[in-house]
Amino acid sequence: MSIDDTIGVLLVDDHPVVREGLSSILESADGITVVGQAGSGEEAIVLAGALTPDIVLLDLRMGGMDGAEATGHIMRQSPGTKVVIVTTYDSDTDILRAVEAGAAGYLLKGSSRAELIAAVHAAARGETVLTPSLAPKLFQARAKEPPPLTEREREVLQLVSRGLTNADIGRRLFISEATVKTYLMRTFKKLSVSDRTAAVITALEQGLLP
Repeated sequence: MSIDDTIGVLLVDDHPVVREGLSSILESADGITVVGQAGSGEEAIVLAGALTPDIVLLDLRMGGMDGAEATGHIMRQSPGTKVVIVTTYDSDTDILRAVEAGAAGYLLKGSSRAELIAAVHAAARGETVLTPSLAPKLFQARAKEPPPLTEREREVLQLVSRGLTNADIGRRLFISEATVKTYLMRTFKKLSVSDRTAAVITALEQGLLP
C-alpha cells in the first residue's frame, strides 16, 4: 500500500462496460484508487508488473488466458499483490482453480457495492475474501482429489520440459504426433493451464516432475 494508505487497484475484465462500472464504484470509495485497467489476462500480467497494484480485481473467464492462469503468473512476478476474482461463475472447480492459483478471494459480480469495497479493504489487509454462499462449494471442491497425471502423461511432459517437439516426442515414445497432442491436452486440463510452458512450470511447482 502507498504511503498515504490508498489502495491501488488494477481492474481486469474483457468487457469495458464492466470495468467502467467497477471503476465508478471503487473511485467513489475512500482510500481506494483505480491505477489501471486491462482487457485480458496477458495484459493484466504486463500491467501488474508495471504498476505493482495492491489489489487486482480479475475476471475469471476471458478470451485467451483465463483468470486462474493469469493469477498464477501475477503471484509469481508480484507476490506482494493480492488477486481477487470477480466473476459470474460459481462452480466449485472454478473456485478451487482460482484459490489454488493464489487468489486472495472470489466474489460474484452480483455482490453489492458495499461488499465489493469491503472485499478490497479486506484483501489489502491480507484477509481471505469469499462470497458467503461460495464457502460450501470451496469446501466441497477441496475435498475432491485432483485427477493424477498418468505415467504416460508425465513421460510426455518430461520430454516437453527438455525442449522436444511433439514430433520428437512421438518418435521417442513410438506413438503418433496426434497421440502426443492428446496426452498434452489431457495434461493441460488436469493442471488447469493452456500451454506447454505453463504445464511444465505448474508440474514442477507441484512436484510432478523431477
